[in-house]
Formats: sequence, C-alpha cells, structure tokens
Amino acid sequence: MDKHGRTLTDIVPNARADKYILEEGEWWYYNKNEKTRRRADSQQARQKTKMWVNGKYISKTHPLHKAGIYKGFEEAAFSSLQNFKDSPQGQVYIITNPAWEGWVKVGMAVDAVDRAGNYQTSSPYRDYELAHIVDTQDRRATEVETHARLGDLFEQRNEWFKCSVEKAKRIMDDVVKEEKQYDEAC
Repeated sequence: MDKHGRTLTDIVPNARADKYILEEGEWWYYNKNEKTRRRADSQQARQKTKMWVNGKYISKTHPLHKAGIYKGFEEAAFSSLQNFKDSPQGQVYIITNPAWEGWVKVGMAVDAVDRAGNYQTSSPYRDYELAHIVDTQDRRATEVETHARLGDLFEQRNEWFKCSVEKAKRIMDDVVKEEKQYDEAC
C-alpha cells in the first residue's frame, strides 16, 4: 500500500505488475524503453486519453480520435460521428481489382487501409489492392478535383476511371501538390 492506503489495483485496475513499483510511499509507472517514470495515477489518467484501433495507437490529431479501444475504424467512426462529419482531413486513395482490368477507383476515407478492408468483404477472392494513398487536409475537395481531372481525360463510371494506375497517381499527386502550394501561399 502507498502512503494514502491505496493498492496498485486501486489506482490502475488492470495494471501489469512488472511496469509499476512502490517507492517512497508512492506507486510509480516505469517506461523501460524511454527510461522515464511517472506517478501511477498520472499514467492512468494519460491512458484514458489515448485511442487504440485493432491494437494500433491512433494520434490525437486523427479526425476520428476518441479515447478508447476499438476493433476497427468503423466502430470508432460511429462513436465519433460528429468528428467524422466536421473534420475534412483524411486520405484519398486509388484501388484496383483484377476483375476490372484497366480500371481504377478513386475514393476518399478517413483511413484508406481500413476502407480497403471493407472492400474485401464484397469480393470472394479478397483481391482489391490499394495502389496509392495520399494524406490531405480536405479529403472531399481532393477527391472531387481528382475526379474532375480524370473525368476530363478518361472514360468514367461513378468513381471508376479507365486509365492506368500510374496516370491516376500522377494526376492525384498533382492535385495534392497544388493544394499544398495554395495552402502555403495563403
């Protein structure tokens, strides 16, 4: 017990004993990698502000950030729907499928890898491939401009374009580059 009469599990219910030690009447959390220590109650408070998706830490700057532990971004999105609607940040991606040779899909998502996983459920062969991903401050604007430029040059069916991945990448990268230049100039 510490000087306040608390056991470690009073402070951190699921504490790993190898990470905590009682010193000077206080429970301390030790981070062996960073060679730092902090009070156990401070560590517990800090953990409550973090977000984990499928075992991966998600930065607080992520548009869907909401403290907690989630199985996937879809679960996190529904619990953070207001953040999703309000935040323009995210990714624009190019995805392909060998069933539609010569066609590419340009889409947007908060997290393109997570979105690609959702596509796999609609294919018995699980053969959708992410060909390119760009991070953008306004995923909707980037997607719209990329669609417009591709649509001027290639056959289009909704978000699918009959062109090579390389040509679509080049156009998407140009859109992102121009947006960054514009943002820096403003």
